[in-house]
Formats: sequence, C-alpha cells, structure tokens
Amino acid sequence: MKRFLAILRARNIEFVRDRSALGWNLAFPGLLILAMWGMFSGGDRNLYVVGVVAPSGEITVEHPFLETRYTQFVPYADMDRAIELVAKHELDLLVDFGDGEVRYWVNLSSPKGYTLERFLMASGDEPKVRVEVEGQETRYLDWLVPGIMGMNMMFSCLFGLGYVIVRYRKNGYLKRLYATPLSALEFLAAQVLSRLLLVLVVTAAVLVAAVYLLDVRMAGSWFDLTVVGTVGSLALISLGLLVSARVNSEELAGGILNLITWPMMLFSGVWFSLEAVDPIFQSAAKVFPLTHMLIAARAVMLDGAGLLDVMPELVWLGSMSAVFIIVAAAMFRWKAD
Repeated sequence: MKRFLAILRARNIEFVRDRSALGWNLAFPGLLILAMWGMFSGGDRNLYVVGVVAPSGEITVEHPFLETRYTQFVPYADMDRAIELVAKHELDLLVDFGDGEVRYWVNLSSPKGYTLERFLMASGDEPKVRVEVEGQETRYLDWLVPGIMGMNMMFSCLFGLGYVIVRYRKNGYLKRLYATPLSALEFLAAQVLSRLLLVLVVTAAVLVAAVYLLDVRMAGSWFDLTVVGTVGSLALISLGLLVSARVNSEELAGGILNLITWPMMLFSGVWFSLEAVDPIFQSAAKVFPLTHMLIAARAVMLDGAGLLDVMPELVWLGSMSAVFIIVAAAMFRWKAD
C-alpha cells in the first residue's frame, strides 16, 4: 500500500506541476459548455425551418406568418441556393414576401412543408402563389456518413501523428534522429505520407462497405471523392504537425488536440446541418479544415458535384496544408527542454 500511495502521490504532483496541461483540463470543459450554450440556447426548440428571401441578408418585412411558433425563419440572399435546399428537404419551406403577393416554394413530398403551407395560407389576406419543387430526399444516413468518415479521419490525422511525435520527442527518439543527416522537412514529409496512406486506405474500405451494403448515396465520382479526401487529410495532418512541432508534454498535446477536434466535431457539420445555425457560428466554422472537407465530400456524394464545383474548398484546404507544413517545419524541435 505504501508503494501504491507513493506512486499515486508522485503522479498527482507531476500533473499539478504541469501547469499547461492542468490549465487545458480546467479551461476546455468550460469553453465547450459556453460554445454549446451559445449555439443551442435559443429557447423553445424549433420544429420547422423556413427560408425567407431577403436580398439584404436580413428579414425586414412584417407578416403574421413570421410569428408562427416553433418555427425558425432563416434569411437567404441566394434564392437558387434556398430552392435547392427545399428540394433536398433541408428547408421545409421558402417564402418570398413580395409587393402585393406572397410566393412560396414547397416540396410536395415533405410532410413539414405540407403543414407549413396550411399555416401560410391561413395567415394574411394577400394572394399566394405556390411553386412546386421536386427533388430526391436526402436520408439522414446519406447525409451523416460523410460526417462520420470525416470525423474519424480528423481524429486519426491529429492524434495519430501529432500525439506520436510529442511522445517521440519526450522519450528521446527524435534526439537520436537529430544526430543523423535527416532534415526536419524530410522527417515530417515521411510522417505525413505514412499517415495519409493509412487514413485513405481505412476510410476507403469503410466507405465502400457503407455504399454497397447500406445503399448510401454516391452520386459523384469515386476519383473526385478520393481527391477531396486526400487534400482534406493533408490539411488535418499538417495541423497535427503544427501542434506537435514544439510541445514536450503529452498531456499538453492531448489538451490542445482536444481543444481543436471537439469544436470541429460540433461546429463543422458532422452531426447536423449548419443552415439554421446562427450566422456567427457559420462564419466561425469556416476556419476549420474539416468544414471545407465535409462541404466538398457531401457535394460529391449527394449532389454529384465535380472537382470544379468544389474547387474553392480544395483551394482553401491546400492553402491550409501549405501554411501548416511550412510553419511546422520552421518551428520543429528535435530535443525536449
């Protein structure tokens, strides 16, 4: 018992003295709770999501329908984009409060759209013009699979590389490599390629099984999806390298990686669409590489988009990879303090 208590006391003292790791363990849960509070503290839970055509980006009109309870009204300046969302059942209804009449778009196969149409017809006296929208409904499984695959790739890229390099540095493995002619860029490039191949092989095996066994939608090209996965994985791996470039403590590395991965898992659209989320969170989500990778992957899998269609996301991911790798190579430290 004395030996046990001695080791227990020593480990507790080691953790408490590691102020950086202790700080992350105290701050991270609080930050996560604050983020969730800001994102989901809107009061009563909304049952319906209605798009409102608003060229200015804000809903400035007044109409009795806008007072419908349990309904979230989202302004859309891009009407074509909003109509596309109605076709996919991601918006229950789209309404344009024009001068003298109300024009609305509804998907006839949407139960929520049918209910909202009844509410709209009963509100206001102006004439109402219905426009029927057709489109294949996106099952939640079809929409969720790219998110789960992306989340798994994120954890594998960040923890599978960033955490390992910190352990290499801490146990002296990098110090021994430093005595060889190996450069930091060569070492990091080998680590990146190894992790990239592993992530792509594992992800491809799971995704192929999901498509052919669970009938998950795959409307686009497998080649295009592979390109998206490769570029996205490079960005995530490079971010892991950046975290591990100078860190010595495994606890601190784990805290920083958790601080990066959890916001991405919550705010990058893994579990739910960001269409109805506050615009502030939508803008903030674009900082994360996982957001751009999921946007591109879903466009290929669900909409049949090509590489030119997702080129903005690929450019962003490629730029992130280049910046992260260059900074990580410049900051890389072989020896621990």
